[in-house]
Amino acid sequence: MRAIAYTHAGLPIDDAQALIDIELELPQPGPRDLRVAVRAVAVNPVDTKVRRNMATEGPRVLGWDAVGIVDAVGSEVSLFRPGDAVYYAGVIDRPGSNAEYQLVDERSVGRKPARLDDAAAAALPLTAITAWELLFDRLRIAEGGGEGQTLLVIGAAGGVGSILVQLARTLTRLTVIGTASRPETQDWVYAMGAHHVIDHRLPLAEGLARLGISEVQHVASLTHTDQHYTQIVELLAPQGQLGLIDDPGQLDVMALKRKALSLHWESMFTRPLYRTADMQRQHDLLNRVAELIDSGVLQTTLGEHFGRIDAANLRRAHALLESHRAKGKIVLEGW
Repeated sequence: MRAIAYTHAGLPIDDAQALIDIELELPQPGPRDLRVAVRAVAVNPVDTKVRRNMATEGPRVLGWDAVGIVDAVGSEVSLFRPGDAVYYAGVIDRPGSNAEYQLVDERSVGRKPARLDDAAAAALPLTAITAWELLFDRLRIAEGGGEGQTLLVIGAAGGVGSILVQLARTLTRLTVIGTASRPETQDWVYAMGAHHVIDHRLPLAEGLARLGISEVQHVASLTHTDQHYTQIVELLAPQGQLGLIDDPGQLDVMALKRKALSLHWESMFTRPLYRTADMQRQHDLLNRVAELIDSGVLQTTLGEHFGRIDAANLRRAHALLESHRAKGKIVLEGW
C-alpha cells in the first residue's frame, strides 16, 4: 500500500527527504481494530512536532486525522462493520493515517457526519476530541452552563480553537472571546461564533478593557502559552481555570497559588494511549459531534484543501503549519 513517512527526524520541511512516498505491507487488524481504507486526512501541529523531534529506526507514518471506509474488522469488534464510513484521530504510538490503509481501535472512532464530504469531515476528529475534552472534561463546564462567565481562547483561529469556539458558543452560556492577529483570522474566529475577538500581539488586558472586561473565569491557551502566561495569571479571576494543550518549556505553578487558580492539561491521546476505562468516550463524543454537524449546530473547520495525499503536498501542509499562519484545518484527499 502507498504511504508517506519520514526516516530522519529534524530535517527542514523544504528538504525533499523530510517526508517521502513509500510502499508498505497491508496491516492486519487486532481484536478491537478496524482496518480503514483512508480517503481524506488533515494535518495537525503534532505531525510537525513528531517529524522534527522524534527519532525513528525505520520509516514512520504520521497523521492523526482521517476519514475512510471500514475495510476489515478484528474478532472482537462490535461497534462497526465493513463498509461503514468513519472518522477518527487514532493514537500517537501506532502508524498514522498518511497511508492507504490504517488500523485504529474502534473505541476511538465515530461515524462520519453524513452532511459533510470526506475532506470537510477529515478536518474535525483530533480537534473536536481535544476541544470537547478540554471544555467539558478538564475545565468541567457543564453543557448549558457558564452563565455570567467568560472564556478567553488564545489562538482561536487554529484547528482546536475553531471548534472550541463553536462548542462553547452553541453548547454553553459562556461569553466567548477569541484571539487572532490578522484581519482574515479575526473574521474566521467571528465566523466560528466568538462574541468578541482581540489581537494577541497586543497586551491582552488592553483588548479586554476595550470590551469593558477586567477579568475572565476561564482561559483556553492553545498556543504560545509561555509567552502569555504572566498575562493569563493576571487576567484570571480568583479561583479561575487555565486549560492548555501546547508545550511550554517551563511554567511557574507557584504563580497560581495566590488566586487559587487551577491548571488543566488536555491531551486527546491520553485515553487511547493508556487504554483507560473510559476510552470509548471518544467514540461517543465523535458520534455526538457528528449529530451536531448533521443538525446544523456545528460546521466544519476546513481552512484549506491541499489536493491529493502525497509527500509533496504534505510537505507544503507542514510548512504552512510551521509558519503559524494557518487558519482552520489543512486537508488532503484521495490517492
